[in-house]
Amino acid sequence: MTTEQFAARHIGPDPDDERRMLEIVGYGSIDELMDAAIPEVIRWHGTLDLPEPASEHDALAELRALAARNTVAVSMIGLGYHGTHTPAVIRRNVLEDPAWYTAYTPYQPEISQGRLEALLNFQTMVTDLTGLATANASMLDEGTAAAEAMTLARRASKSRSPVYVVDADTLPQTIAVIASRAEPLGIDVRIVDVERDELPAEFFGLHLQYPGASGAVRDQAGLVAAAHAVGALVTVAADLLALTLLRPPGEIGADIAAGTTQRFGVPMGFGGPHAGYLAVRAGLERMLPGRLVGVSRDADGNPAYRLALQTREQHIRREKATSNICTAQVLLAVMAGMYAVYHGPDGLREIARRTHDMAARLAAALRGVDGVEVVHDAFFDTVLVRVAGGAEAVVAEAAARGVNLRLVDADHVGVSCDETTTPAHLRKVLDAFGATTGGRPVGVAPAWWDAPVGGALPAALARASDFLTHVVFRSHHSETAMLRYLRRLSDFDYALDRGMIPLGSCTMKLNATTEMEPVSWPEFAHVHPFAPDAQTTGYREMIAQLEGWLAEVTGYDAVSVQPNAGSQGELAGLLAIRAYHRDRGEGHRDVCLIPSSAHGTNAASAVMAGMRVVVVGCDDGGNVDLVDLDAKIDKHRDALAAIMVTYPSTHGVYETGIASLCAKVHDAGGQVYVDGANLNALVGFAKPGKFGADVSHLNLHKTFCIPHGGGGPGVGPVAVRAHLAPFLPGDPLGVHVDGRPAISAAKYGSAGILPIPWAYLRMMGAAGLARATGVAVLAANYVAARLRGHFPVLYAGNKGLVAHECILDLRPLAKATGVSVDDVAKRLIDYGFHAPTMSFPVAGTLMVEPTESEDLAELDRFCDAMIAIRAEIDAVGSGQWPAGDNPLANAPHTAAMVSADEWAHPYPRSVGAYPGGVDRAGKYWPPVRRVDGAYGDRNLVCSCPAPEAFES
Repeated sequence: MTTEQFAARHIGPDPDDERRMLEIVGYGSIDELMDAAIPEVIRWHGTLDLPEPASEHDALAELRALAARNTVAVSMIGLGYHGTHTPAVIRRNVLEDPAWYTAYTPYQPEISQGRLEALLNFQTMVTDLTGLATANASMLDEGTAAAEAMTLARRASKSRSPVYVVDADTLPQTIAVIASRAEPLGIDVRIVDVERDELPAEFFGLHLQYPGASGAVRDQAGLVAAAHAVGALVTVAADLLALTLLRPPGEIGADIAAGTTQRFGVPMGFGGPHAGYLAVRAGLERMLPGRLVGVSRDADGNPAYRLALQTREQHIRREKATSNICTAQVLLAVMAGMYAVYHGPDGLREIARRTHDMAARLAAALRGVDGVEVVHDAFFDTVLVRVAGGAEAVVAEAAARGVNLRLVDADHVGVSCDETTTPAHLRKVLDAFGATTGGRPVGVAPAWWDAPVGGALPAALARASDFLTHVVFRSHHSETAMLRYLRRLSDFDYALDRGMIPLGSCTMKLNATTEMEPVSWPEFAHVHPFAPDAQTTGYREMIAQLEGWLAEVTGYDAVSVQPNAGSQGELAGLLAIRAYHRDRGEGHRDVCLIPSSAHGTNAASAVMAGMRVVVVGCDDGGNVDLVDLDAKIDKHRDALAAIMVTYPSTHGVYETGIASLCAKVHDAGGQVYVDGANLNALVGFAKPGKFGADVSHLNLHKTFCIPHGGGGPGVGPVAVRAHLAPFLPGDPLGVHVDGRPAISAAKYGSAGILPIPWAYLRMMGAAGLARATGVAVLAANYVAARLRGHFPVLYAGNKGLVAHECILDLRPLAKATGVSVDDVAKRLIDYGFHAPTMSFPVAGTLMVEPTESEDLAELDRFCDAMIAIRAEIDAVGSGQWPAGDNPLANAPHTAAMVSADEWAHPYPRSVGAYPGGVDRAGKYWPPVRRVDGAYGDRNLVCSCPAPEAFES
């Protein structure tokens, strides 16, 4: 195998295809095309300083060597991260199945019914266990979920107080994220020992941990009542496994529950990715941030799923958005939800009971040991042990036996049990405490492992209510049933394993199997984020290499991979800018200029960073209007903090004024943030850190091949020039030392999927990356050239060229014929395609990004489908088909629809079912007809409907 082969496998068009595409576009070579497309003022003509590309075999061997330098110890650290057994049927058929991990966000619900049902299961699981009314379709992790709960409480509370009270027994990394989010918003976070100290006279919210970080299980009903008495809302960060045995937060009046579903079958992964959760009581559902799956109906009145309340999306609300979260951890939420489906309520209770029993047995054995005190009588899975002055020695002794414990302080050790804990593990812990002689605990009968041990959960807090009563949680407990359920749902969906997903701004490129494979290796999957450094040398070396390569690719000086989504990378970059100005005595700089074409999360992130958004207009060519920019700079010169600009632009154009824009902002004392969402069009040809930008976030889940997974996971590293490096995210467990913000709950964010971009960069090398960029731009221009005579291409740059994506303008056709952009998107389903991005950044348009991974045959299949659809639009416009009853208005066509006994439409069944060029043998059939979104929003149902809802 030669080192060039991987790039050839990643890039779809072969040299002959490239030549044919270049002929259509009108250029002799990719270099000639790129020289014409990219403004010379930013064009970089060097060669990336990266290692020579490795073959797939060699790259995996290098990763194996790095993985071998990690120690997979028995983790009993806890703190929200626990060992768990991922059922093999879920690991192989969800985590490792491209039908699930290459799917896109379910913005086209008709072809996303499988993942939407899986997410509805997740929401139902969370609402049932927490005892609350509505849960969203996952958050990024527990820390960010808790921070979102804080801002939700501030919006919903009637209290005018800026004070937010956080229980001192909250997970320390959660406290760090809450504090980092609160400071720019003017929220006064008070850490209070709620068991000993009085609550403030006024506060708008209270955050409780249940069970506490120390393991303690306490009755929180009185605290909830006290908070409500002063108009505050209460968030309970609850362990879902514990809630199978403990009274849920909703039953004591909690308003919000937040947390993680990691221990439901999702490996620790050195910190992520994991699906956080957020649930709310009735009345708060329309304030809930993130994505929410709801039950609606299709054109035939049958139940169908969709994303509900999409008007909350940042594209629409922009600086008025209440959160910058525009993604989720869908793949991990699917895993966690399926874990609950597979085990069912009885299985979850049994796992919880066994986990608690292990902790209770450990505590019973330790109570008879001299110098050892079990601090809490009531606990679920975590035993806090006092050993005066001896904690470090105990932790070291346990580590020598292959077990990691939590060093709380010099006198206290925390020991957390989980699903994977065995008697042998407990024996090693007892050895570390000096609690055994002759192989058995001191003062305990030899058969102590089998002897009954009393539980440590207060009877008054025992759960009495049932949960997971829906049939889906009681039907798929054999592997055969589970396997078929997963297959059934994946068959409902359209993912990249079926065909092209030409979504603009999203770069749905190949997620190579070689890149994905290491994610499941135990040396990467089963490492606790707070494991000792000596056990994570391989991980940290891989991360350092990746950060170095990303710095080289972008031209920046330093990179942090902590942000676990692009939106979080935006926030991290803006917080760095804010801290830089404050450090220089210019804390008054708080204006962030944002072009009107920018991605909606930009404005939301700026507000979250404590900045005022000022919008800069675009000219008729879709470029940032430099005249308006001058006016806005002059007006806000003394307060200017930054500008956020996407490059190439959100309109898919290499704007010629980018260098001038950077200079203007710098001259006024501001910093330049270049959104890295479109970096796929720059790698190897231009470096933001060299053409004037100070900071960027990068979408590793786009340009660098981490898959979308149905809407997550993602990684959004932040890259900066040297002067901003001191203000990058810090260690969530050490923010009190370095003062740097905590963006996610783990130092390296979603570290468990970083082997994917590492492998991509390692196998592509400098030449492969540049060629990928060139082919991506060639593919976009090829599509534009083929379709320009059928649909206007809205924006273009130098010599009529686009960058990596093009916008097709359907508005004139819609005005002339009544055929909407929705009609075209749904008709593409009949042709076997996922629609391009709809109505963003311009309403009534389609933004197409073909990527470098699609071969010429697939590009032509898409272009042929769009040309055929144009002919269908003309047929409507000419009156051949009536405006309200034609193949576009009725799309998508289901098998049930075209095989019904009656057919009253003015076009043949075959036209609806098998439009020209569609492979009849391999056709994808959507499971539902067009979904009625407005109905779903008016009749909000966000948990599993009763089976009767699906009866005809």
